[in-house]
Amino acid sequence: MPGRVLFSIIESPMHPDFSRLYRRLDIRELRLGSMRKAISQLKKDRPDFVVAEFFYGFGNNYAGVNVSNLDVFLYSLQKAAPAARTIVMLDKSQRQYIDRLTAILPVHAVLQHPVSEQDIEAVLAAA
Repeated sequence: MPGRVLFSIIESPMHPDFSRLYRRLDIRELRLGSMRKAISQLKKDRPDFVVAEFFYGFGNNYAGVNVSNLDVFLYSLQKAAPAARTIVMLDKSQRQYIDRLTAILPVHAVLQHPVSEQDIEAVLAAA
């Protein structure tokens, strides 16, 4: 069984499939379809890495309290697995908002779409 665990939080079709890479690197990938499922999975597994997309919270999508789709999960991650490295992918149109998230929560790397296998591998190797 692989020693490291990675949560792939897949909330859009833009999220690339790097399953083959993770297997090659001996990383066990858990594919999760929502932040709610990812938070629930934290009760069972402590990830070493998280790969997720950033979506800025325009309007009242996040009740005006949170910056993005990642806030609540990242707060939970800090408690459950504080050493986990979060890799955030985003669309070019979202780039201007990422600093609002990184000002309040730690993020290991930010990658802009299109994200290649080499991009993810380099970030994982640097961790």
